Amino acid sequence: MSHPYESPLVQHRPVSYYWSGDALRSRSVSSVVLSGTVDVPVLPARLMADWNTDISLRLQLVPGDVESLPLPRARARWPDYRQCVQAVSGWTTSIGLPGMLAQCDVALMVCRGARYHHDGAQYGSAAFCNLFLSDDKGLDLHFPSSGHRIPLTKGTLVIFDTGQPHAVVPRDSSDFDIGDFPNDLDCTQVFLTWELAIEHADVARVLGIKFDIDKAACLPLDEEQVWLYGARAEVCPASGRWRRVD
Repeated sequence: MSHPYESPLVQHRPVSYYWSGDALRSRSVSSVVLSGTVDVPVLPARLMADWNTDISLRLQLVPGDVESLPLPRARARWPDYRQCVQAVSGWTTSIGLPGMLAQCDVALMVCRGARYHHDGAQYGSAAFCNLFLSDDKGLDLHFPSSGHRIPLTKGTLVIFDTGQPHAVVPRDSSDFDIGDFPNDLDCTQVFLTWELAIEHADVARVLGIKFDIDKAACLPLDEEQVWLYGARAEVCPASGRWRRVD
């Protein structure tokens, strides 16, 4: 299915169709990536051992996958968790997002690299704020469409639009290859992620989001998705290039 676009913004850039209450709404996909660093206290050995057990035994994490870790159990073994959250809150306030974290859902995640993808089909109503907790393992968070590349070190913070293609790949690499993540190499990255409401005035402002850019196209749709050049689009997991969904 395709439809004509009246706006050059809609024609030449990705458009996110996302749930706003009980109705689908359209918006632009931001190419803005905000990044910074904060101090993360040394993580307890017991907490790290717990994560390693989950990753190797329960999750059996394979290259390219992104999975969740139990946050309530981690908080019980993480005396400096609140200090980490306060550091993130201070950074978000400094970039014009005061009080945001208190309004957001938070999850604990882990990846062993990550294939190129976008999250606009599940989280189109949000932007992500990620705090990376692992040491530098030679990996970057790469945004191929915008050209941003963020080296992942402990304390790295990133805010980005869920509709923007991204991946975790070896430093300076521009593609995802499962061979870059052998079993005998520790390539895991643990991170906290907050879902920032894209319709919040401050979030929309700092990311430059434009809303209701394609109202007519929302009418026949029944699920969140991202479109480009008049058709539903997905991301090639190896290269990060947009491609049409047949």
